[in-house]
Amino acid sequence: MIKFILNNTEITTNMAPGMVLLDYIRYERNLKGTKIGCREGDCGACTVLIGELKNNELTYTSATSCLTALGNIHNKHIVTVEGTNFDYDPNPIQQAMCDEGGTQCGFCTPGFIVSMAGYCLSDKQPNQTNAIAAVDGNICRCTGYKSIERALNRITDLIKDKTADPIDFVTSKNILPSYFTGIKERLQNLASQSNGQAEAQSGTARFLGGGTDLYVQQHDKMVYADINFLSNKKQLKGISKQDDQCVIGGSSTVTDLITSPVILEYFPKIAEVGKLISSTPIRNIATLAGNFVNGSPIGDFSIFFLALGAIITLSDGENTRQVPLDQFYKSYKTLDKQANEFVELFRFTLPDKNTQFAFEKVSKRTHLDIASVNSAMKLTINGNIITDARISAGGVFAFPLYLLKTSSFLIGKELTEELVTEATELLQTEIAPISDARGTSEYKRLLLSQLIKAQFIKLFPQLEIDKLLV
Repeated sequence: MIKFILNNTEITTNMAPGMVLLDYIRYERNLKGTKIGCREGDCGACTVLIGELKNNELTYTSATSCLTALGNIHNKHIVTVEGTNFDYDPNPIQQAMCDEGGTQCGFCTPGFIVSMAGYCLSDKQPNQTNAIAAVDGNICRCTGYKSIERALNRITDLIKDKTADPIDFVTSKNILPSYFTGIKERLQNLASQSNGQAEAQSGTARFLGGGTDLYVQQHDKMVYADINFLSNKKQLKGISKQDDQCVIGGSSTVTDLITSPVILEYFPKIAEVGKLISSTPIRNIATLAGNFVNGSPIGDFSIFFLALGAIITLSDGENTRQVPLDQFYKSYKTLDKQANEFVELFRFTLPDKNTQFAFEKVSKRTHLDIASVNSAMKLTINGNIITDARISAGGVFAFPLYLLKTSSFLIGKELTEELVTEATELLQTEIAPISDARGTSEYKRLLLSQLIKAQFIKLFPQLEIDKLLV
């Protein structure tokens, strides 16, 4: 049985745990405010809030319900647009949208309202940057975003004095209904009950993390599949520093990564990378291990962690083994992983003071798009000599590629303009891009060379080698 709180109602259901939350909300609970749009996590019309206890604190994040399995909401609080309503009058978020003309056809509006409610419930500072980031997963096709921005500005002003406890603040100010104040205790009680979540019944069960790709590609197969839900396993979460190593649980999400104090200490610009990858609701549920196991030739975090020399720990529930990420990919969508294995964790060596790291991505749209080509680079410099190098590239081979020859070539060399040119010529012998909807093979070859040059320019501006891009 799966138990959770839907708005102000406790739910117990034995529906298929692979059913997506969107369908349960609309067809089983008849809550039609949550809209069916793209069913791929792009439009935000189906956005809900997921409240869960973390270290005994209740936190809310936005998520696309079209990609969220019922099995992943066990012991959590789900908020739809109906859950933000007062009995008679609009709440202040809804009123701001009305007053500023932030809606026309209204189809997307419930998703915006829910995302804005999440902004009010978050611990982020009330400012325009965070307000806009809160709705970066919501698309409006008819109103125009300036009116929505004006509504966000009004909401930001409304919560400018937000206290350390956002839930108490928004309920005391009548921004959201008062029932929110009792959710923490109700979730604690729910978690203390002996109500086991539906678990996989066979040794051939499919592993599921966030589901942000599986439900796009295989929705019908997943609904009634025998599933082992990895995102609910606390032992697979967390990001920690152990000596010079960073250890990341397999079910850690992209949001966990870009907000981790450990990661921020060593990669202070990680948020800029995060903005290039999907949207806030997707980053809130998408797991890093899922990006690895997906095996996509353009998986952004596969490329990111290839350059960092990540090592994966695979587990079958009893035994574990370690596989370097650069040996994990064998051919297109073929991995060094057995069907009964999942990613328990992965680790990499944290960069020292002499090590520089960069990630670059080019796609048809800057945001909410998959890469045409992406690349990451880690270089360790002693004086002007490269003592270690790792370069990875996506979109130029059948799987995420570690550029072994080019990386090895750089080691021991003096960093010069000529060296960069030679490296970009050598990498052409390692790649085999194909022409597809994201560009011709010739374009991808040129693009990767330009990205590598851009990384050198970004990391070593003192060399004044920006003319390499001409």
